[in-house]
Amino acid sequence: MTTASSSRPSSPDAPQRCILITGGAGFIGSNFVHHWCAAHPGDRVIVLDALTYAGNRSNLATLDGNPNLIFVQGDICDADQVAALLKSESIDTVAHFAAESHVDRSILGPGAFIQTNVVGTFTLLEQFRQHWLTQEQPSDYRFLHVSTDEVYGSLAPDDPGFSETTPFAPNSPYSASKAGSDHLVRAYFHTYGLPTLITNCSNNYGPFHFPEKLIPLMIINMLLGKPLPVYGDGQNIRDWLYVEDHCRAIDRVMTAGAPGETYNVGGNNEVKNLDLVQTLCDLVQDMAPTFGWELPVASPQELIQFVKDRPGHDRRYAIDATKIQRDLNWEPEETLETGLQKTVAWYLSHRDWWQPLLSEEYQAYYSKVYT
Repeated sequence: MTTASSSRPSSPDAPQRCILITGGAGFIGSNFVHHWCAAHPGDRVIVLDALTYAGNRSNLATLDGNPNLIFVQGDICDADQVAALLKSESIDTVAHFAAESHVDRSILGPGAFIQTNVVGTFTLLEQFRQHWLTQEQPSDYRFLHVSTDEVYGSLAPDDPGFSETTPFAPNSPYSASKAGSDHLVRAYFHTYGLPTLITNCSNNYGPFHFPEKLIPLMIINMLLGKPLPVYGDGQNIRDWLYVEDHCRAIDRVMTAGAPGETYNVGGNNEVKNLDLVQTLCDLVQDMAPTFGWELPVASPQELIQFVKDRPGHDRRYAIDATKIQRDLNWEPEETLETGLQKTVAWYLSHRDWWQPLLSEEYQAYYSKVYT
C-alpha cells in the first residue's frame, strides 16, 4: 500500500472500479476495505481518512504491499483535497463511512459531529457531483452513504422494527447529524440525479472496534479487572450486526441496489444491554485460558456496575431488513452467539492492537462519561 495519489492504470488489466472509501481506517470502514480488496481484487481502492482518535492505520497493516490500494490522510471537509483526489484517481464509486459516531462524545461536544457528518457529507456530495458532471454523468457511478438506525429514534417494546419508511426522529446530537446527512444524500439524488444509495444499519461489532464502544469496552475491562459500567437499569435493547455481515450487505447494495434507494441492514439479534454484558462475561471467562489469559477476578460478573443513565438514552432499536433480503437476497450469516465468539477471540489475541489505544486522552474521556 502506498500513501500518495497516483494516476489510474491504463493497461488492459485496469481495475473495473476505482472506489474511494472514506473513513477507511476506522472500525466499519477498515473492515470494509479488507472485504472489498478480497471480494474485488481487480478494483483500485483509495482510502481517505483523517486519522482522528478512532482512525488507526494499523487496521490496514495486513494490506500493505497491495498495489491496487493507496492510503491518503485527509479531511472530507477539505473540498480542494476531495476534488483533486476524485480527479487524479478517476473515482467512479464512493463508499462513505467517515463520521463521528459515538453518542456519548456527541453529548459532550456536538460541534464536531455537525462538522464531519453534515458539512463533510455535503462536501463529498458536491465534489462528487461536480466530478460526475465533468464525466458526462455516467450511469454506473455510485455514491453510497453508510448511516445508522438511530436516525429513526426509539421504539416501544412491542413496536415493529424500523423500516425504510419509518419517519426520522433522532434523539441525540449524533443521530441528528446523521439524519441531516441522510437527507442531503437523498436530496442530491432527487434534485440532481446523482446516483446515490443509503444504508441504515443496526449496532455493529467485531474486530477493530474502538474501546469506547460497549462490546470492546466490556471485553477489555474484564481482562484488566476494571468495572463494567452499565447505563441505567441495563434494559435498553439493541439489534446487533456482525461487521463482516454488514460489509457483505454494503457490497450487495453497491453492486445491485437501485440508485436513490435506502436499505436497512440488521442482524436479527435484539438483546438487552445487561443480557449482552452477562453473555460476554461468560464467553470471556470460558475463552480466556485458551488464549493464555488469567483473569484478575474469579467471575467477571462481579465487575458489573450500574451507572447514571445517558441523557436522552433511546430505549430500543430494531431493524426490519425485509427489503434488502427480498430485493437483494442478503441476510446475515452470523448469529449473535457465533459473532460474539469471534469478537471475543479477536480481542483476546490482539492486545497489541487495543492496549496502545488506552491513552491518557481516552482515560480522561472515560472518567467524564462514567464517573
